Amino acid sequence: MSSLTVLHVDDEPDIREVAGLSLDLDPDIILTTAESGEVALQLLEGGLRPDVILLDVMMPRLDGPGALARLRALPGLEQTPVIFMTARVQTSERDRYLDLGAIGVITKPFDPMTLAGQVRDLLAGHRA
Repeated sequence: MSSLTVLHVDDEPDIREVAGLSLDLDPDIILTTAESGEVALQLLEGGLRPDVILLDVMMPRLDGPGALARLRALPGLEQTPVIFMTARVQTSERDRYLDLGAIGVITKPFDPMTLAGQVRDLLAGHRA
């Protein structure tokens, strides 16, 4: 498999930890984490260029949709694939996130054993 740089953004430390352990199961994933939308934007403004961003929907101050809108305005990030992560699973919510430009939605709680595969599958579908 080819290497994959992932930025995971979530305000919950436990979720970041479980997702990190999960993604570490794939030796080809290079993971960076951020505890807020603001920190993610700082990393991106500082030159981080991930292959995909896993973005929590509900965060204080700057939520996932707000962070997505701001990162789309950054040069070189207009087309970076974003996958929202949320506990909200209604079809209308999922459709709204896709309409905002996400390539997919992963439901929380997620299966730690399959998270890396889900990310790769969504990316493969997006690139096809």
